[in-house]
Amino acid sequence: QCTYLEIEQAERTHAVVLSRPAWLWGAEMGANEHGVCVGNEGVWSREPLGEGEALLGMDLVRLALERGGSAREALEVITALLERYGQGGSCKEEPVPFVYHNTFLLADRAEAWVLETAGRYWAAQRIREGSRNISNQLSIGSDIAAEHPGLRERARSRGWWSGDGEFSFAEAFSLDKQPPRMEAAKARFQAGKELLRQHAGHITAETLMSILRDKESGICVDAEGFRTAGSMVSVLPRDPALPCVHFFTATPDPSRSVFKPFVFVAGIKPVPQVSSPTFLQDPAKQIPRFQSSVDRRHELYRRHQAALELMEQDQEWGQKLLETLRELEKQGLEGMRELLEGTVSPCPEELADLFFDCVEAEMKFYT
Repeated sequence: QCTYLEIEQAERTHAVVLSRPAWLWGAEMGANEHGVCVGNEGVWSREPLGEGEALLGMDLVRLALERGGSAREALEVITALLERYGQGGSCKEEPVPFVYHNTFLLADRAEAWVLETAGRYWAAQRIREGSRNISNQLSIGSDIAAEHPGLRERARSRGWWSGDGEFSFAEAFSLDKQPPRMEAAKARFQAGKELLRQHAGHITAETLMSILRDKESGICVDAEGFRTAGSMVSVLPRDPALPCVHFFTATPDPSRSVFKPFVFVAGIKPVPQVSSPTFLQDPAKQIPRFQSSVDRRHELYRRHQAALELMEQDQEWGQKLLETLRELEKQGLEGMRELLEGTVSPCPEELADLFFDCVEAEMKFYT
């Protein structure tokens, strides 16, 4: 059972860690036990937005992680399900529907892909070197490694491509007049590209954390009631003997949050402090949907929000708290480096408790 649709079950699924809006089944980003990472973003194109409920892009993120043992397999999971079930349904927990199509970043230890969609149509680009970002717009040009079998015919029949010369997915399927959200995304996409270019050749986990915290570019948003939600950075060593380390904030606004490390091992300690409550009478599951609202904040989120309010009232104290939190993050990053360099060999129990311990430590600072 996904957010709106029920689909056929897979014979077996992989262990996953997910960062997701609490009301739905899917996820905005996450990783699986094989070091596959997937994230998505909303996009609008010339293909009409389906009014009916189908798979959300966030459902596709989770399904890709549960069923894909590699980035390529995850991509094939998404495209097969997209072609079969389509995408659609409201992506927001509000009575007025908010609908979009999706773009995805997929990576594992060995390769990375960008997958962009317009309705049931799609194009995928394989990233062979350097860095790549996405930001609420179609960005795949003619460098297409895989595509929907009817993609070019669709573009030609609609008059979006003449059928002669080079085919660019972004040119053919992008809207002539972009919604205001998409216009703002152009500047954000360019800023992300430039920030990555500045660090070319020596991009670290800290580099990505600093980019995700960049407010000037609009990558980190904290304005007009809209705030960047959870953030995630993953380190995927090419050596399969080394573990992948996934850092999650589990709270909004990365500029005022802590990235905490998570490693897949047997017997991971559950972390109820970052699991949202469930409701018997859930307004997201009752038809008509979203007629009432419930408080879905988990314990860490509540404490984090209370601390933010205090930080704004007492800036000196707020600055000290932020420095303390950064110190906690630094310890996690140093621990990861020692683990990947082989200078320490923590026992599996320590790694199983790692994320739980970091969340506990953060919560103590808030009280």
